[in-house]
Amino acid sequence: MISLLCIVHGVQAAHLIGGEITYNCLGVSTDDPNSNTYEFTINVFRDCQSGGSEFDSPTFFVNMHITVYQGSNQFGVYYLEAPVVEQVDIEENIGNPCIIVPSNICVEQGTYTFELDLPRVGESYHIVYQRCCRNNTINNILSPESSGSTYTIELTPEAQSLCNSSPSFQDYPPAILCAGQPFSYDFSATDADGDQLVYGFCSPYLGGGNSGGGGDPNGVAPDPDLPPPFNNVIFLAPTYTSTSPLGDGADFELNGATGLMTGLPQFEGQFVVGVCVSEFRNGVLLSTVRRDFQFNVTSCEITVFAEIDRDSIVGGDIYVVSSCGETEVTLTNESGLPAFIDSYQWLFPLGVNSIEGADRDFTYDFPGVGTYEGIMVVNPGSTGCTDTAQVLVNIFPGLDSEFSFEYDTCVADAVNFTNLSMSQGSQAIVSNQWRYGNGQAEDIFQNNHLYVDPGAYNVELEIRDENGCVDVSSQVLNYFPVPDLIVISPSEFRGCVPAEIFFDNLSFPINDTYIFDWEFGDGGLGEDLSPTYLYETPGLYTVSLAITSPLGCTTDTTFTDLILMEAAPTPGFSVTPDMLTNFASELQVVDESLGAYRWFYDFNGEATSLLPEPAHLFRDTGQAYITQVVTHPSGCTDSLTQFVDVKPEVTFYFPNAFTPNGDGLNDDFKPKGFTRGFKSYSMKVWNRWGEPLFTGTDPLRGWNGKKNNTGRDQPPGMYLYEAVLIGPRGEKMDYKGMITLIR
Repeated sequence: MISLLCIVHGVQAAHLIGGEITYNCLGVSTDDPNSNTYEFTINVFRDCQSGGSEFDSPTFFVNMHITVYQGSNQFGVYYLEAPVVEQVDIEENIGNPCIIVPSNICVEQGTYTFELDLPRVGESYHIVYQRCCRNNTINNILSPESSGSTYTIELTPEAQSLCNSSPSFQDYPPAILCAGQPFSYDFSATDADGDQLVYGFCSPYLGGGNSGGGGDPNGVAPDPDLPPPFNNVIFLAPTYTSTSPLGDGADFELNGATGLMTGLPQFEGQFVVGVCVSEFRNGVLLSTVRRDFQFNVTSCEITVFAEIDRDSIVGGDIYVVSSCGETEVTLTNESGLPAFIDSYQWLFPLGVNSIEGADRDFTYDFPGVGTYEGIMVVNPGSTGCTDTAQVLVNIFPGLDSEFSFEYDTCVADAVNFTNLSMSQGSQAIVSNQWRYGNGQAEDIFQNNHLYVDPGAYNVELEIRDENGCVDVSSQVLNYFPVPDLIVISPSEFRGCVPAEIFFDNLSFPINDTYIFDWEFGDGGLGEDLSPTYLYETPGLYTVSLAITSPLGCTTDTTFTDLILMEAAPTPGFSVTPDMLTNFASELQVVDESLGAYRWFYDFNGEATSLLPEPAHLFRDTGQAYITQVVTHPSGCTDSLTQFVDVKPEVTFYFPNAFTPNGDGLNDDFKPKGFTRGFKSYSMKVWNRWGEPLFTGTDPLRGWNGKKNNTGRDQPPGMYLYEAVLIGPRGEKMDYKGMITLIR
């Protein structure tokens, strides 16, 4: 058993890329008049670069065998001789000598031929060969590494009675397809009996696997081969199906009548494809040959291709070059690859004469307006790789784009554009594209255009005729008119001095390239487009503005009595006393304002007053504001805010004796005074030998004369104390001294 498993693993490597079975009826058997003699041919294709196993044969690990079924019954198992092996010429198979074949692709064909005498019966024979495995790099089916193949053909009762021979494909299938390159391949077959052949895509069959030994039904080479029905390979739908095996966008088609296969592969990779040819006689199906094959789609390097720089391509392969107004044309050669090109030939028949050239590029002065057909051949006369480009040269009449414009340089009005363009022939101008330089464009013969903003605009006129010829002309338009009307904001202003006013220049068209002369009525001047000006003196002011364009055009406007500045009061006050505490928090305001006739005070949001000199009592300590608002008889107001500090004070002292006798009078040693707002407090008491007797952090809880306030009574005498108090604003206060305990 161990030896058998080793053999299995040695032969299941990916190698099979396709196969098919055909037959030829040689006539009635010489041994039995009720039997026909058939010659069967099995073509098997293998990848000779994959490192897989050899073709099955008596000298290999797996002996080549086929199984024949009559109906559902096994007719016999037959072991075959070694195949005739030949390596496929990939370059010839591609059919294009201009493609460099990748060096990593190698295909061999093994052909097995054998004869069998089969009795003519009323049911079909199935000739079956099953083998695993396919290449594990296949892209379009599920689990290719464990998916084997079934190559089979059915010998129908009708085919037996007619001694029919099956069709045979004429050519080897294409081993390489080039990604992004269209292909056309003749999949046609021949039939010795001249029967009708119909082609179509079909699904390849599964057969064998890698889960058992050589003779196992799921092994690499089932012995006997399993009977029908056979399972199809599982395509990775919806991207891949049996009718679209190369994926979306490949335009994969097979002509049912001719067998011509065409397509445009989009993706590189390896793809399983099935093609069937069915044989009919008088409408009766006689046989179907099923070809199972792996297509290799790769990136191909085309060594020689003919191509020129062009304006367009028509008909798929005709390079069109057009010249407008110029008869001398240079055709630029873009053919490649230069290393594989030895020579060029240009040929243009002109009447009875022909114009020829042998340089890579071709320059010629054609006789005049007209259309000239020619060709460019790469490697002319070569028996190897050559290519031809068809060329169509159009010489069209020229075009002259020209225009003029007119406008009053000082007036902000539309510019009148006049189209002066002409064609040099009889062709019609079909487009007049104006580009005004300000981001706006329109297709019109001529027009008036209004610019919103001033500037130097590059105006273009692009004309196009019915031949597609284009000409462009351009001119610079210096558009710097002055505004028809000077408009500023504010249109009027009444306020109190001092006042900063922003004059917003709303005139148009203007920008920073213009000169602005402002007069603000109080002797002040300005040069900005939209200035800000400070008025400090009461009065009625007339403002004027003159605007000069970069072309020297000028306009001006005077705004009479535009600004009215009213007198304003001057706020001011002082307070007494200048120091406030929590014990003395009332102050008196002393009014020091000027020009006021009404007053308003706000005391830290606690109270307000309309008196000129009010008094106020602050309810809490800390920083507090006082705001004074004064009103002038003109109605102008002004305000002043000042801050006062109401300081918290701590009145704190320790008595020098206490009497802890329980009479409720002076029983505890603790501080006296006002301690509201303190942040922290601590007190310690020691006897005269340094023994600690009390520690407290609450000024309202003192020492009662006992150790830690719970032990035995301490004797009368002198005791040492120390206390630390952190005040409301973080100030530290230290207290030390002696206390007398009296009993």
